[in-house]
Amino acid sequence: MAKKVVATLKKEGGLKIAKVIKAVKNPKTGAYTFKEEIVPEDMVQEVLNK
Repeated sequence: MAKKVVATLKKEGGLKIAKVIKAVKNPKTGAYTFKEEIVPEDMVQEVLNK
């Protein structure tokens, strides 16, 4: 499904988007999990600073 969304947003006149992948550490086990988000390019820094 994600491929379809990305392909739709890449059409001419569409938003420029970026895929943000963050590593989040679990405090109990110390293991890392990865969170993926597709956001507009101008919001990348806001998402990373959360």
